Amino acid sequence: MSLVYFVGAGPGDPELLTLKGARLLAESRTVYAFSPFDQTFAGLLAGKEFYNPYDYSFDGLLTQLHEQRQRGSVVFLVPGDLTFFSPFQALIEHLGDAAQVVPGVSTVNAASALLKRTLNLSGTCSRTLIVSPRVLEELPGSPSLEELAAPGVTLAIYMNHLPLTELVERLRRGYGKNVAISLVHRLGFSGEEVVNGTLDDIVSQCGDRDLFAGSGGRRSGLTLVLVGEALSAAVDHGWWDRRYYRQQTQQEQQN
Repeated sequence: MSLVYFVGAGPGDPELLTLKGARLLAESRTVYAFSPFDQTFAGLLAGKEFYNPYDYSFDGLLTQLHEQRQRGSVVFLVPGDLTFFSPFQALIEHLGDAAQVVPGVSTVNAASALLKRTLNLSGTCSRTLIVSPRVLEELPGSPSLEELAAPGVTLAIYMNHLPLTELVERLRRGYGKNVAISLVHRLGFSGEEVVNGTLDDIVSQCGDRDLFAGSGGRRSGLTLVLVGEALSAAVDHGWWDRRYYRQQTQQEQQN
């Protein structure tokens, strides 16, 4: 019986598939994916059985997978990859050895590349935290967003359900100052957009547009928020030459 592969599909751009993921997708008979992955991956889905996993109950999905595995391999296109906020963990545990996970490009990796910014920046940012305000509220005892938004921290905020004005107010209380913020909307999909600003001006930049319209709705999952000093800090390139000369000195001493 064939396996079920959970393939990290990146933020939605099929060109960000790994070579292994692309091969497994090409070899598969059946594919499960959420919208709008069915649109962006349409060229790679031709001739395959396609399903939305949320159209089935959990037990119903397991029953269907058992039948489909007898006819060929099955691929789930995982938004980003399994590492952060994936809905597929329970399914993978139930499948056991019948499931294999293939890593992909996470959304925060793709956003960092798009912005051309290192999120953990030596001398500016000592840590990057990946959080969701919605998930923080769901788990009693979790630190607040204000507690996490500290100087020297880059926050990557997934699935924000707060109106932009409230999000900015809470971030400002945490950072205690004006810092850079980027709203990365529909990353990897058509209509991809980046709004760069600061906590002082991001609300006015967006104007009447609310990228988190319908707080808690589906659209909130398509806008990643990055915030912190690392997004705008100027880097002293002097360390490069210091490393170069140190290496030259070591080589001379060895000779």
